[in-house]
Amino acid sequence: MIPARPGQQEIKAVIASRALDYPANKLEIILARGSQPSAQRNAAMKAAGGELVYFLDDDSLPQAENLKRGVAHFKQPEVKMVGGPNLCPPDAPWLEQVFALVLKSWLGFFSSRARYAVFGEVRETSEKELILCNLLARRDAMLELGGFNEALYPNEENALMDELQKGGGKLLYDPRFFVYRRPRSSLRAFARMLMTYGRGRAEQFRLHPTFGSAPNFVPPLFLLYLISIAPVLLLAGPIGKLIILPLALYALAVLGQVIVLATSDGLLRSIAALPLIVSTHIFYGWGFWRGLFTKLSPPIQRTPTPVALERISVSAEGSILPQGNATGQKS
Repeated sequence: MIPARPGQQEIKAVIASRALDYPANKLEIILARGSQPSAQRNAAMKAAGGELVYFLDDDSLPQAENLKRGVAHFKQPEVKMVGGPNLCPPDAPWLEQVFALVLKSWLGFFSSRARYAVFGEVRETSEKELILCNLLARRDAMLELGGFNEALYPNEENALMDELQKGGGKLLYDPRFFVYRRPRSSLRAFARMLMTYGRGRAEQFRLHPTFGSAPNFVPPLFLLYLISIAPVLLLAGPIGKLIILPLALYALAVLGQVIVLATSDGLLRSIAALPLIVSTHIFYGWGFWRGLFTKLSPPIQRTPTPVALERISVSAEGSILPQGNATGQKS
């Protein structure tokens, strides 16, 4: 299942999906065109005929063996989702490779860094390590929970994963089940992405509060701390200088992270990642504060989002075959 914009012509994930090493008579490719990815995926999921659904973004490039590798994990009936990282292609521009370093850094993204780099072995996990641009899932299990919450973006999959685990389902992380996908291409786009992630996490917490979201409050609280430094130094006298101590410790942690990155990813790129790691916390924190106060419309009050579904020929020589239209949750 691949969401795309109306009229979008170049869809890299379609070409890569045709190259998947899987029996053609057991594979269908559904392109869902629209402007709201959650609604697009819900409409495509209802129209699908398969037991398992492989979610890709339009620019995700899965490895040919991904489906065979992923499907094997579902021999365990309690497994509901299997995912792995999306990796920066080796030939990506230099700035994008720097962004990739930030995304896979422990200080930048904590446990979620596993979404952007190969870490460890196959293991049971949580929504913190899985990402929707490379996710294989049981269709019926998702539909039983109503599919993706269309009030959430980009955290619709995280809320659904939480609900699956509450019902006893297992989520697996397979580091070898990966796609190539380029990071954002500019500083502005990267900052916007971070703010969107922060806003989405805050909105998810409002609708589906869990203890697992507690670490996500660290960046917004850090942002408040940064804002409070100048007033405290001006008004609190000599004792107020102690407020600098946490900032000094933070600076040491960032420096230590850069040293760790430099051992495997090169000194220049790692140094360039230093200010971006700090920016990650600031922009994510700002987005989180926004998300705590955005207006979330109940499903009954939302206008259905038009979705057009196209069933794609699996053969590389085939054409894109229109399948029909869907509006909201109708297919």
